[in-house]
Amino acid sequence: MRWVRVWLPVAIMVAGVVAIVASGGSEAGWEGGVAIVAAGASVWLLNLIFRVGVQGERDRDAEDAARDFYAEHGYWPDEAPPEGAPPAPERAVNPHRNAPHSHHPTGRPSGTPRRPPRRP
Repeated sequence: MRWVRVWLPVAIMVAGVVAIVASGGSEAGWEGGVAIVAAGASVWLLNLIFRVGVQGERDRDAEDAARDFYAEHGYWPDEAPPEGAPPAPERAVNPHRNAPHSHHPTGRPSGTPRRPPRRP
């Protein structure tokens, strides 16, 4: 993904500069080259806007997790538990979710445990 975020816009912009140089600096070469450079800049900006949107999703997910923790325990996750508070209860495990397969201890035929999906 780094190639799409960084190197694709750079390659497009370099192609615009090459178009200007290859045309010998004519007026049409400048117009075309600047349009290609602008296309590279727009690809970079679209990637930036997408990344900002995804970061907002991560922030909302973290806030939801913190609110769930507060609702369950009565204090925020970044605070110390109040004096005399009972210890945090163990989370109940749903036996039907992530149940290992009877023939494979990790639940997958390949033997490697499944990792959560990686967010961009």
